Amino acid sequence: MTLHLYNTLTRKKEAFESQELGKVKMYVCGPTVYDYIHVGNARPVVFFDVVRRYLESTGYEVNYVVNFTDVDDKLIRKAEELGSTVPEVAETFIAAFNADLEALAVHKATLSPRVTEHITEIVDFIQGLLNKDIAYESEGDIYFRTAKFEEYGKLSHQNLEELQFGIRIEVGDRKENPQDFVLWKGAKPGEIFWDTPWGPGRPGWHIECSAMARKYLGDTLDIHGGGHDLQFPHHECEVAQSEALTGKPLANYWMHNGYINIDNVKISKSLGNGISVHELVKQVKPQAIRYFILSGHYRSPLNFNEEALKQAVNSVERIANSVSNLRHRLQVLESEEQTGAAVFELDARLAEIMSVFEAKMDDDFNTPDAITAVFDLVGEANQYLNRADVSTEGVQAFLDVLEQMDEVLGLIPPQSAEADLLDEEIEQLIVDRTEARQSKNWARADEIRDLLTEKGIALEDTPQGIRWRRL
Repeated sequence: MTLHLYNTLTRKKEAFESQELGKVKMYVCGPTVYDYIHVGNARPVVFFDVVRRYLESTGYEVNYVVNFTDVDDKLIRKAEELGSTVPEVAETFIAAFNADLEALAVHKATLSPRVTEHITEIVDFIQGLLNKDIAYESEGDIYFRTAKFEEYGKLSHQNLEELQFGIRIEVGDRKENPQDFVLWKGAKPGEIFWDTPWGPGRPGWHIECSAMARKYLGDTLDIHGGGHDLQFPHHECEVAQSEALTGKPLANYWMHNGYINIDNVKISKSLGNGISVHELVKQVKPQAIRYFILSGHYRSPLNFNEEALKQAVNSVERIANSVSNLRHRLQVLESEEQTGAAVFELDARLAEIMSVFEAKMDDDFNTPDAITAVFDLVGEANQYLNRADVSTEGVQAFLDVLEQMDEVLGLIPPQSAEADLLDEEIEQLIVDRTEARQSKNWARADEIRDLLTEKGIALEDTPQGIRWRRL
């Protein structure tokens, strides 16, 4: 099958074709780094990581750029609250964001540019718009003339006269028209600023992504992504300023993920109902958070609650247990030097499941149905392990396909994480328990099992010997 994705610009699914054979230029709007990200912010982070992973799994080389907004009204307010500086606030929460990415098994972007490191490019971009008379200066601010870009509103599918203005578009006496948006903000007393030909100030919100995307990916992107809330005004304004300057499409494909609600209420800073990833990863395995995000189609809203999280925890545990069982059986078979029977009869079934997985991913990145294919494979693997003719080749075949799927979805805990838990103390306790059972000291054996449980290790007595798994 050919990859098809839903293009927000055209409001339909389209066959994906990159501009350059075998290469994809992809830009996704990153965080404004003034606080910890909440679970809603994590949705585009995880989803577009899967998009990037899948493209790479099919042979594309992906140049993936995710920016940091490290100067903004919110950072300025946060710095004032903390008695700190904007750069210090940014450094704190960039580090926190990267820690959350690592916990959620999100691969680092090819580049993560910061606004404050690209002031020259932003100033040059604005100057280009001024030179074309598409932008104008007013009392130290620079504004974009939306009336001079006839297609303004084409991404969010709104008419210029009917547009509902986002909270970051200021309406004031300085503008020629209410629809005009700010490109550069003149400096206010005590605020961070940079000197420019038109005076000191700092960038507006929208201009940063246009300037950085152009620098690293060129005039036209293959894919531009972000949350649904960014369609307007942010992405609409990006389209206007970029295409007005270059005369070329900013992106060939636009992708937007849906909202995450908390108990059916939209996440809002004003309501204080956001659950930070920083805190959530202390309560559940990060893979469960990732599973929850991928359990619904990316364009549909998701509702986060205790029941949904519990289901995600159980689902990830089921996948992890299957992988652990396969790895354990493989070790036993290899130690006994048993190769078993040929596994030709498995090939067709494994290929069939993998084909379904790929077909679902090719259909606008349908991760819920792709996950169903994973569970089909898990069920087959569990049945296979109960067969009398189980073989090294067969077990390895299941592992290979599971790991191939997981290279895209990222739901299986790293193998090293399991190994790290078996330190010398735990290994000795397992030996002690084995000896206690052999001597029929059941009380001591149970005591050790309980102690290991407290340390996050569950033991299972199998015909092949004692095996363990993480709780």
